[in-house]
Amino acid sequence: MARDLKPLIAQMTLEEKAGLCSGQDHWHTKAIDRLGIPALRMSDGPHGLRKQTVGGDHLGLKRSDPATCFPPAVTAACSWDPELVRSLAEAIGVECQAEGVDVLLGPGVNLKRTPLCGRNFEYYSEDPFLAGELGKAYVEGLQSTGVGASLKHFAVNNQEFERFLTDSVVDERTLRELYLTAFEKAVIEAQSATVMCAYNQVNGTYCSEHRQLLTDILKTEWGHEGFVVSDWGAVNERVDGVAAGLELEMPPGHYENDRKIVAAVREGRLPMPVLDAAVERILKTVFRLVGSRNPRIPFDPEKHHAAARAALRECVVLLKNDDGILPLKKSGSLAVIGGFAARPRFQGGGSSFVTPYRIENVLDELRKLAGGAVSVSFAEGYLMDPPMTRYCDNPFTSAADTPEPALIREAVEQAVRADKALVFIGLPETYETEGGDRTHLRIPEGHLRLVEAVAAAQPNTVVVLSNGAPIEMPWLSSVKAVLEGYLGGQASGGAIADILFGEANPCGKLAETFPAALRDTPSYLNVPGKTRKVEYREGLFIGYRHYEAKEIVPLFPFGFGLSYTEFSYEKVELDKKSMSDQETLSVSVTVRNVGERRGKEIVQLYVRDRESTMIRPNKELKGFVKIELEPGESKTVAIELGKRAFAYWSTEEKGWRVESGLFEILVGPSSASIALRAAVEVRRSDEHPRRYTRNSSVAECLAHPRGPELMKDLLAAVKTRFALSEGTSRYDQTLAGIPIRCSLAQFGIAFTEGELQELLKKLNE
Repeated sequence: MARDLKPLIAQMTLEEKAGLCSGQDHWHTKAIDRLGIPALRMSDGPHGLRKQTVGGDHLGLKRSDPATCFPPAVTAACSWDPELVRSLAEAIGVECQAEGVDVLLGPGVNLKRTPLCGRNFEYYSEDPFLAGELGKAYVEGLQSTGVGASLKHFAVNNQEFERFLTDSVVDERTLRELYLTAFEKAVIEAQSATVMCAYNQVNGTYCSEHRQLLTDILKTEWGHEGFVVSDWGAVNERVDGVAAGLELEMPPGHYENDRKIVAAVREGRLPMPVLDAAVERILKTVFRLVGSRNPRIPFDPEKHHAAARAALRECVVLLKNDDGILPLKKSGSLAVIGGFAARPRFQGGGSSFVTPYRIENVLDELRKLAGGAVSVSFAEGYLMDPPMTRYCDNPFTSAADTPEPALIREAVEQAVRADKALVFIGLPETYETEGGDRTHLRIPEGHLRLVEAVAAAQPNTVVVLSNGAPIEMPWLSSVKAVLEGYLGGQASGGAIADILFGEANPCGKLAETFPAALRDTPSYLNVPGKTRKVEYREGLFIGYRHYEAKEIVPLFPFGFGLSYTEFSYEKVELDKKSMSDQETLSVSVTVRNVGERRGKEIVQLYVRDRESTMIRPNKELKGFVKIELEPGESKTVAIELGKRAFAYWSTEEKGWRVESGLFEILVGPSSASIALRAAVEVRRSDEHPRRYTRNSSVAECLAHPRGPELMKDLLAAVKTRFALSEGTSRYDQTLAGIPIRCSLAQFGIAFTEGELQELLKKLNE
């Protein structure tokens, strides 16, 4: 039973109420001992606990206490497995409980509008449906342990450059269909304890004081029951923020804003009931989470390390595997090349930087798995940055930007003497970190020259990537295989070795498109923006939606990933051929493993509106499921589709609308590979009769059931006047472009105003 907090709030002074709306320090809310109000402890996340016992900062500058570093969101998303994400969040929640942390700042569900965003490694996907399903799972998993989540960064935070100052200018439909969707799912279906507002403005208003976002949508429409916390330092005008729905400011900023709140209430600029409502939301969450504390909860760091390793095996994406070079056989000789093999790049920089309990490197793990059966040599290949250079004076540069000829020569010599070469390259930490964006998709010159030289000398070259976002691959055709390891967490070495030697079958698929070149990306002409305005002119067309609409072939499409086995898509069935938008459609898909190894496949379902009068993407992801199959085994899986799978956001009706018509169901292993198709007729349940006016087109009027009968003579006159033949594109375009009013004297057709009004009356009956 919910506690009635109003009597407690009535005992608070104005100063205490205002003070509760900002933190005590960098990580704690304020306690009010005389009233028995405890403080909450917050810590950074989201792919592990970043708890700072001494001091505090929100940029990862100061060291944090050891914790398990799990695969970051960019990597976890490639599992396409909500249950896996839920289990990782549960493990993180257990560590939070053991360390006395009440709220973990995560997950991040912002979309990947551009591959240049320096914080993309913290986000799941370019697709709102996938990001929403995984974000919801994370919130559910974390909060199942009694620890509150902080869903971030709300909203439209898609670049790091000038993040405190930029104005994201985005139209309403794009905002709803893309950038708010993942937040909506995690709030409505998982009730994230807190929501963190972003630094930026949206359409001219800072997120910290955006009433439409924080109150109208989040609280009223979605029913969020917790409180909104600012991103650290995101508050612009504090009193405006409280009025708009921002309850908690972090960090406190010497309490100057507390005094502003007090003054605003006393002067009548901020009503006391508004402040009381903010205090009540904070207290409700504080008492609930404090009451869920379980400091004695047991956990074993070694078990969590093993869980991190097992999780990454579900995420690694095999991008290329010519001649079946992978998995490696445990015989012969192997040249391991590249500093990342010995000193791994396993997470991004900034506030999410976790101090791991321990770190595996792939060089040691390969040797362990190979035993004495494989001769493993190592060459550095390129210059490595010293530790903690992610905050160097010259960010987005690396020692590896300068090729080192001696290291490359040594690597080539090792590669030539071995049967196969494994080259570990990617992006150094300085290239992608919180607070700044990349300006290109290239890897460091030292990495590029290394892989080119090794591939030229050794035909059996395999590339293993460590990066938090897409890169260009001009060397792709020169190597036999590419394994996208992304950023794998502290157990990345063991998991990558498991995949390379076939101890596990790769089953991850890309949660974002890899473009062939930066100029191909949807926001290329509008990032990072000018005069601090970032215009989202690409609208609905980000990620695979853009590449398909523009018929641009990417380097690797959304949803792509290979396996050591093969799968056949055999059948798709719908449980109905027609339905109203209030019904649920069940789609059954049968898939068979036609290869020789056990493996997992991610079945992806996309929906296409075949008859829309609105501009819509060619197709949109609306369902997916991951299944495991033995060789020769087939399974049938069911995916349920409700109204939202067919709907678009109507700016006129301010809601989700389905247009009656035919929808295509597309199923396959990636966005670019559709294996099965089916179709369903969907009817809008609350279809409003069309109102015909003098500006309705001739074609619209003819579409009325009685249109051809009522307009027979008029249509004949129009056809004669414009020399139109039915069935031609000119016929369709002309009738669609002529308002019915133009059938009067100006076109020389004998059709009076009285006849027009009589026709409209009959059409509208």
